[in-house]
Amino acid sequence: MLKKFFLGLFIGLFSMALMMGAGWVALNWYADQPVVSTVERDFTIERGDSLTKVAQGLEALGVLEYPEVFSVMGRLSGIAGGLHAGDYQILPGISRRELLAMFTQGQVRYYDITLVEGQTFYQELERLNAHPKLTEPVKREDIPDLLKSLGIDGAAEGLFYPDTYFFEAGAPVRSILARAHKRLNKVLEEEWLGRAKGLPVDSAYEALVLSSIIEKETGAAFERPAIAGVFVRRLQRGMRLQSDPTVIYGMGERYDGQLSRRMLREKTPYNTYVIKGLPPTPIALSGREAINAALHPADGKSLYFVAKGDGTHYFSESLVEHNKAVRKYQVSERRSDYRSTFEVN
Repeated sequence: MLKKFFLGLFIGLFSMALMMGAGWVALNWYADQPVVSTVERDFTIERGDSLTKVAQGLEALGVLEYPEVFSVMGRLSGIAGGLHAGDYQILPGISRRELLAMFTQGQVRYYDITLVEGQTFYQELERLNAHPKLTEPVKREDIPDLLKSLGIDGAAEGLFYPDTYFFEAGAPVRSILARAHKRLNKVLEEEWLGRAKGLPVDSAYEALVLSSIIEKETGAAFERPAIAGVFVRRLQRGMRLQSDPTVIYGMGERYDGQLSRRMLREKTPYNTYVIKGLPPTPIALSGREAINAALHPADGKSLYFVAKGDGTHYFSESLVEHNKAVRKYQVSERRSDYRSTFEVN
């Protein structure tokens, strides 16, 4: 009797082991199969989503069959509660095992936004606030607190580096600004340490102010050092910079797209036709090339330049030569998209 009992128990346990083995083999086969979808799919895991909810969402999206088995696979792996919230790109051909690993390792989709050189801080802040994947927009009333948190004592303008920044969905706007400010400090420090001698700027911040004017004045990148040379020589001689972009910046929202002689005579802290030296702050975001140009201006004797209407400039050493160039490019050959600096006095 006892012998029959143990024989039955052995057969039962053996059968159970066979079934468990078969189940394990089947589960591994399921895990190694590619997802059902044959096209790329975007999928979002929200904070707090359970494995069951994720599996059901994948089924609804047409990525998975048998979501219950996917859930069992995750639980047997001991990672059911280790899902990383975020946006994911699910590529066709990825196995279900790889899919689960992607969710638990946080291989989320990254987005990017580019801060553009020559744009103002408020222009770029507006773009950041409007990005659908960034959160916690920074309003104007939040800016003093933002600057304080970044250790900025003064204006925000120009203190954020124009570059492309990658981020996960849901990142706060402040996180991009913090990275851009840190990057600006690093680039500015590197460039300032390697500056040329005898420059008419006493600090890295003054160099940044000058670089922002160069950035706004430059149409063709190769002209940055030449434009920097003009401004540096004018500063060294005590001449006013007479840069249209500084006037426009100082007018703020009052600028309607046209500069008049009256505007050039209006006294603002930024009107370099009126004030001597540099304006009090940068007027735009500066890239490394503009910063480098400000600290390594091209040699020469030119003190004036005028836009030729094709993105480049004509450089002159004397006012007489400059006035001739102005008449040529401003009047005789003026294009509809013409822009200039240093008006005829």
